[in-house]
Amino acid sequence: MIHSLFIINNSGDVFMEKHWKSVIHKSICDYFFEVQGKAASPDDVPPVIPTPHHYLINIYRNHMYFVAVVTTEVPPLFVIEFLHRIFDTFEDYFNECTESALKEHYVIVYELLDEMLDNGFPLAVEANILKELIRPPNFLRSIADTVTGKSTSVSGILPTGQLSNVPWRRTGVKYANNEAYFDVIEEIDAIIDKSGSTVIAEIQGYSEKILSFVPPDGNFRLMSYHIGANKEGSGGRFDVTIGPKQTMGKTVENVVMEVNFPKSVLNASLTPSQGRYTFDPVSKVMSWEVGRIDSTKLPNIKGNISLQTGAPIPESNPTINVSINKVIPTCICVYKD
Repeated sequence: MIHSLFIINNSGDVFMEKHWKSVIHKSICDYFFEVQGKAASPDDVPPVIPTPHHYLINIYRNHMYFVAVVTTEVPPLFVIEFLHRIFDTFEDYFNECTESALKEHYVIVYELLDEMLDNGFPLAVEANILKELIRPPNFLRSIADTVTGKSTSVSGILPTGQLSNVPWRRTGVKYANNEAYFDVIEEIDAIIDKSGSTVIAEIQGYSEKILSFVPPDGNFRLMSYHIGANKEGSGGRFDVTIGPKQTMGKTVENVVMEVNFPKSVLNASLTPSQGRYTFDPVSKVMSWEVGRIDSTKLPNIKGNISLQTGAPIPESNPTINVSINKVIPTCICVYKD
């Protein structure tokens, strides 16, 4: 599958190359440099570059290009994922994946590449298997290798997980305390207009709900998820302003408003100008404790309404009930896309 691998820095220097079959001269990278020179930024370089006799598939990580040379048509995403796995393995072994770190551990880098690919095809890619085959570097081993002139990082024992149905976990792993800790990390990207309403929002995160899996031994990412913004027909706007027609000199207090939403409403994310509100997702009733009404600044509540998938925006406004001390209120309720 992968014939050769070239690692190139930002200056255009090919500082490391690995060949699993016959040697391909690094002049093949001239096709890559030609395309790179036309790109506005490193991220704009096409991941797949065709040449007369080869395909160059590349990724850009930490100011370095990892360029794989393939001689036959293969699924590009398969190669791209494997290149990312190579980078992550180097980062795991050396605590960082930089040009200086790779040059410092030249021997281990080549040993890892020999184990990860067999004749150009992926072989051992799980961290626990690789660490049993190739020991991570440490200070004492580096001194011993320098003194003896030999590498002591290669193990002569076949990893226990190599023939397992779950190769990502070592066999026979036992702990006195069987506990697992999960960090749920979310990043929110949102655009909010001048009135405080959410125009668009997306959530990127890790882990959710019920998990069933065989964990590897150590830290790992289990899953990623993406929650996009509401699309047309899956949400709307709710905006209510409440105020009396006349007070006859009396103070309007203890005002409570209830809204019976349609069954298609899943949730209401609202912002009141005063008081507080609650929404019952079962009965679909929103209750707003308005409190005292100041005729110079009428209370308002507005926000987003989430509907069931595929449900249209309700054709009619919901029923509004207001309890008040003998003063008839004026209510304005608006649904907006």
